[in-house]
Amino acid sequence: MTNLTRLLIKCRLTGMVSNQIMLKIIKISINNGNLKSETFNLLHNEWGSAKFNEFLLLFNQQSENNLNAINYLDEEYPEILRTIYNPPALLFFEGNIALLKTDCLAIVGARQATDYSFRCISGLVPRLVNRYTIVSGLARGVDTWAHTQTLQNHGKTIAVIGSGLDRVYPKENLHLQQQIMDNGLVITEYPPKTNIQRWHFPQRNRIIAGLSQRVIITEAKERSGALITADLALENNREVLAIPGRIDVGLSVGCNKLIEEGATPLINFNNL
Repeated sequence: MTNLTRLLIKCRLTGMVSNQIMLKIIKISINNGNLKSETFNLLHNEWGSAKFNEFLLLFNQQSENNLNAINYLDEEYPEILRTIYNPPALLFFEGNIALLKTDCLAIVGARQATDYSFRCISGLVPRLVNRYTIVSGLARGVDTWAHTQTLQNHGKTIAVIGSGLDRVYPKENLHLQQQIMDNGLVITEYPPKTNIQRWHFPQRNRIIAGLSQRVIITEAKERSGALITADLALENNREVLAIPGRIDVGLSVGCNKLIEEGATPLINFNNL
């Protein structure tokens, strides 16, 4: 672990340093030998004395021991993720970090997905696992099925979560999260002891989209996290594929709308 990573971990553990500020710290680290001093100068200038002194007290209480993490400049950090807006400066991980630099494909969709999604994922994943690492967000429904089917087909999977690695959401995915840590990779930009928050989901989704060359949406409502992921993927020039559904079903509205707006309709799994 580099000195920069150690510094960023301790900054993140204070709960006071945002991703944007950590990216500034990374930038000044490139051409500066006295990283800690320059970082403290940066934070003092950003915040003023009162907030900086509060930070300093918390910073000196932190330890980076027993934590696995990489920063934006590390060799293990994938180039494809560096290209997105507001890339994660620091990623905590458990598992096989080398998977970040494999060809990745995301499968995302509704938490309340129907058997239609399950059948599609069951048909898709065996065709994909020899070419792609499957990325998803470890949520209920489509995410869970994507990870589970990948493991059952002896493929590799990456789970991007919106909490610390020591937290599990949803609770019923405790065993699945451990399986992925043992056989794939779980990553997060949030430090240990960070509980899930609603605003963490769109932040997590930008990483899912950023890691992936292609994104497949199965079922999604008109307003959903899966569509946020799709929008982020399109903004970053990733290919978005949507599985069409019945026009009278609410969970098909999101995918049908994506197709109407130019996403590739996924109607033949053998053509992937």
